[in-house]
Amino acid sequence: MRFNHKCTLMTNKYRVLFVHQEIAPYLPETPMSLIGRNLPQATQESGKEIRIFMPRYGNINERRNQLHEVIRLSGMNLIINDTDHPLIIRVASIQKARMQIYFIDNDDFFTKKKYTAYDSNGKFCEDNDNRLVFFNRGVLETVKKQSWSPDLVHCHGWMSALMPLFIKRAYKDNPLFNESKVVYSIYDDTFKETLRDDFDKKVKLPGITTKDLKYFKDPNYLNLTKAAIDFSDGIIIGSEKINPEVEKYLKTCKKPILEYQPSDNYAEVYNDFYDTILSK
Repeated sequence: MRFNHKCTLMTNKYRVLFVHQEIAPYLPETPMSLIGRNLPQATQESGKEIRIFMPRYGNINERRNQLHEVIRLSGMNLIINDTDHPLIIRVASIQKARMQIYFIDNDDFFTKKKYTAYDSNGKFCEDNDNRLVFFNRGVLETVKKQSWSPDLVHCHGWMSALMPLFIKRAYKDNPLFNESKVVYSIYDDTFKETLRDDFDKKVKLPGITTKDLKYFKDPNYLNLTKAAIDFSDGIIIGSEKINPEVEKYLKTCKKPILEYQPSDNYAEVYNDFYDTILSK
């Protein structure tokens, strides 16, 4: 189902959780990072309550961006492949927008790696699979600790691609998430590499079935995106051009799809799309 922009009004103030792959000014300005910066502000100014999360990549300057650890939220361990990984939560503020950004951090996965998905030699980070699992689970566990129940979760980019699956399966019985709707934005952020062969085992959590894991037997960009699409309630095309195989898959998708929107009015259209998804 393709979505046509039509203004809809909802009387209740609702909560939107933003899960971003990148946000300016913490990372260089790109179409995706600028959406990460401006969309939450516009959503908040429309009267909605928001929370924002992104990975704390090691190339984000902690001092310049005034990141500091949130002790009350840090301290838990996430187990991936039978290994405990400490979860550290940092926060920074964009004062002009009156917004706080929460950063999911871990020394080995993020702080010590002074890059995002590719290292200084242009090589795809070998443990991007662990980072992906850790980031998505870290967001959900932190929101749980905050006892904050989102009405809608908007995920941006492949680093957030496990969020729809986790919410609809592993967290479906949690009262904070059991009624949450999920929207996934697809960007021109494709990668040619594959994640490691045991990725499906790292994704497996109680509530996730063997059938659900079919996407991760060949853990590449296309299959990761297919999983995000299939477990979401609505899809937004965030870039003018996206992976052609993903575009082809979307034609078979019987979900509400919002086509690419130009930068001058996307925030209003996105928020109308939220209203449509929440009204279903």
